[in-house]
Amino acid sequence: MARDTTPIASARGLVKTYGRGDTAVHALAGVDVDFGRGELTAIMGPSGSGKSTLMHCMAGLDRTDAGTVVVDGLEVSGMNERKLTRLRRDRLGFVFQAFNLVPTLTALENITLPLDIARRPVDRAHLDTVVRAVGLEDRLDHKPSELSGGQQQRVACARALVTRPAVVFADEPTGNLDSTSSAEVLGFLRRSVDELGQSVVMVTHDPTAASYAHRVLFLADGRLVGEVVDPTTESVLAALAALRPARSTEPAAPAASAASAAPVATSSPAAL
Repeated sequence: MARDTTPIASARGLVKTYGRGDTAVHALAGVDVDFGRGELTAIMGPSGSGKSTLMHCMAGLDRTDAGTVVVDGLEVSGMNERKLTRLRRDRLGFVFQAFNLVPTLTALENITLPLDIARRPVDRAHLDTVVRAVGLEDRLDHKPSELSGGQQQRVACARALVTRPAVVFADEPTGNLDSTSSAEVLGFLRRSVDELGQSVVMVTHDPTAASYAHRVLFLADGRLVGEVVDPTTESVLAALAALRPARSTEPAAPAASAASAAPVATSSPAAL
């Protein structure tokens, strides 16, 4: 069967401004972007580049001032709050820097919490698949305080996947973790794509984290300015270095497409 090559999520002409007049900050200045179905895409950029704002607008966590967002065939930008709540509950998964686990619940209860809130039955076979993928079979009865940071974030990842979301949005998912725990979480996110067919969009500042992605997009001053396909840590670092002098001497590139805005560096996928 032919692979579905339509994007899992797309944005056209996204504009987001905070404040007014001389104090206005243009977090997004006309972004066009497509996120591949069944891929892990990383978003990088300096502080204030708009990377988290882009993810929040794609996920319906923040409203845009102009432009359109489509996720899994649904136009998010035109939804009212009730429809956005249903979208986030039923079609999207979220992993944040803070684990956001309920301390009084066990790991298993935290994983199935979204299904319980939505009053949806637990698909036991899918739950078992997700639990095996995160390697938590022997920790399900433990509460968050009895788990390491890496284990807690893997619980958060499993919680994001148990509802079979169209796309998982991960905002700095390894920001609070040591290098070993980070590798565990990133390895799982990549395997969720390669083995479970998940689509993941991840914001990160870490070139090593970005090397787990299929593609890395770079933002600067609210615009898409570059892309690296099949990244390694070295190719991501090189792309970041190449962008710095351009930002200091030239205006940001137009947001027509990531591929045309900067050279594409291609290398073998990161080993997991």
